[in-house]
Amino acid sequence: MKTKHLIIFMTLGIFGILSAQNTTEQAIEKTTELNEVAIVKTKKAIEQKPDRTIFSIADQPHLNAGSVLEGIKKLPGLIASDIAGMMYQGKQLDVFLDGRPLNISTTELNAFLEGMPANSIERIEIITQPGAEFPATSGGAILNIITNRNAKKYISASYSNSTSFTNYDVMRWRVNNSILLNAKNKYFGWQLNIGQNYRENALWTSLEKKENNSMVLLSDTDADRIGRNNFIKSALTFDIGRDRLLLNYDFIQNRNGSYTLGNGIGFSSNDVTKSKDLRQDVVATYQKKFDSTTKKLEFKFNYNNNANHFELRPMGENEATLLNTSNQDLFNFKVDYSQPIDFSDNGKLSVGGLYEGLQFEATNKGTKNLDYHRNTAASYVELQTEFDKFNFIVGGRAENYDIEGKTATAELIPFKQFRLFPNASAQYNFNERIFLNLNYNKKITLPSTSVLNPNNTNYQNPNIDYSGNPNLQPTLFNNYEIKFSAFDYAFLSYNLSSARNQVVNRVTLNSDRVSNTNENISEIKIHNLSFGMPIPYMLFTKGIAETIKMNVNPDTMNFLYVYSGYQYHQIPNVPTNGFWLMNFMSQVVLPNKIKCIVNYNYIFPNGNYFYFVLEKPFRNALDLNFSKKFLNDQLTVSIYADDILNTNTNAFTSYDTPLLINSKMDTRKFGFSLNYKLPTKNKLARENSNVIEQMKKENNGIINP
Repeated sequence: MKTKHLIIFMTLGIFGILSAQNTTEQAIEKTTELNEVAIVKTKKAIEQKPDRTIFSIADQPHLNAGSVLEGIKKLPGLIASDIAGMMYQGKQLDVFLDGRPLNISTTELNAFLEGMPANSIERIEIITQPGAEFPATSGGAILNIITNRNAKKYISASYSNSTSFTNYDVMRWRVNNSILLNAKNKYFGWQLNIGQNYRENALWTSLEKKENNSMVLLSDTDADRIGRNNFIKSALTFDIGRDRLLLNYDFIQNRNGSYTLGNGIGFSSNDVTKSKDLRQDVVATYQKKFDSTTKKLEFKFNYNNNANHFELRPMGENEATLLNTSNQDLFNFKVDYSQPIDFSDNGKLSVGGLYEGLQFEATNKGTKNLDYHRNTAASYVELQTEFDKFNFIVGGRAENYDIEGKTATAELIPFKQFRLFPNASAQYNFNERIFLNLNYNKKITLPSTSVLNPNNTNYQNPNIDYSGNPNLQPTLFNNYEIKFSAFDYAFLSYNLSSARNQVVNRVTLNSDRVSNTNENISEIKIHNLSFGMPIPYMLFTKGIAETIKMNVNPDTMNFLYVYSGYQYHQIPNVPTNGFWLMNFMSQVVLPNKIKCIVNYNYIFPNGNYFYFVLEKPFRNALDLNFSKKFLNDQLTVSIYADDILNTNTNAFTSYDTPLLINSKMDTRKFGFSLNYKLPTKNKLARENSNVIEQMKKENNGIINP
């Protein structure tokens, strides 16, 4: 029986090793330099950690072509919807950029991610079990988009481009360009990342009401949209003795417009919408260094400003139907300290504190109709220990909230509370690469200002109305998870997220007018079962025994990565059904080292996603990508086709209404992308082109040690 178990574990391990687009210790090509030290780095395409899943983006052409949103939608287990928000394995996601929360949600979040080129991203971390060091306001889970690279001890530069087109009623183009420069010397390091994104796309939407066994068209729209995004991300790092000072400045500007033809009961329209979004972020971090690398003291100050302008008017008219603006200022100061403990192997004690202030104002045609203030003070302590084959994490976070505000007509319900948020994790290690993990944490989510904003920042017509809800209350979560992971890649997990006052999108119908807003659900439980397994194709031709013996480079291996999940939303007094979601990613290496990657997503219909029922398969898309490296691996070129069967469409019914919501974007597109690393003669630059350095959990600055 022990032999059988050993074979199963070895099989899981070789599956994982072969699926990673990286060399293992056995597959790494050795480099010899006279009087030089060769530094070995490792990269994994998908890496399972006890508290997070890490997706490498930079070196995966099928993920880094197009926008960040398009890449995210291809990640196994993640659901991104314009209507119902973003979830990963049943957990509502709080989205961070380089370790800092964006504090936007749903429509604004999707627009932001759609305007950001995927080739500017290094990796994406989905932290499914945020510990005490993370804000308690992270809710169910965190999606952390990492754009930073390491500064090298020489000038390095790379240029990225992605160009694609769609051809439905007319041809539409999408173009991304970015350039990354960085360097480091004995005094300081610097980094500059500049890019732009231009995109044309179409959106067709219809809302129908089922009445007397017939469908009545309430609204039918045809939108032709243009988006422009420009960004600058810069960083400086100074070595002050053994200490380090990091300075970051980000500038991100979105300018979007659309021309929308609409018709329905009682109206016909031709409208123009324009929106501008300017986001600026400044961060100063001071890191105190000690003799022990496991001892850390860090001070960080962050200021963020986000200004939005939205306008809707009929074509040819100067007077706006909607003219809404908002301005948000956020600042926080935090300190984190950690040191090793003597009574356990690799043990660590971490403590820290945070103070954060947020001010948000929204205006409608020049009249302020929301004035919102939020102050948060927090402290935490967390203990990590290791005994023999067991790892334990026990922590707690205390947060005090002072939230108040007013609309044009009334005071908001204040939220002034002090709360404790415990977390605990236990892990049993069968060996270094196989483990069983149990997790629990209590979290809270404060409604983002985008869902509190009472003003509409979306297209509307006489039969459709969008608005925020300034009276939304925070959501409290209890999150439980059990997870078995083998060799970082193969895994089986179950998690339960139990929430009170969950904020959800709700679409209702009053006569023939559709209202789209957000509200609190008193109670909801989300169950999620997930499974992931890489399968090398040689298993079917050579068998298990020969597959285990093979010493292979996964970059040249043919394999299939299978992900499957089942999700069930349990809402009191609402009959709900669960749904299955599937993802298949296949890599086949063709002659001349041309790599073919096929990605297929499918979510089965008839299940409930909060208050929506999937009437048709969701995220039903087949994508192809062919890539090849040239010029000593300095140039990577890929051609791709997304949604080649043109099956990616959305169709929902809204609970307790006769509404059917259909939407279709021009998702079938064809294009190419390239990434060129400018050559350097510096010997320090010699490294395996297929690898990136694994980042330490605590390093959040743009330039890392």
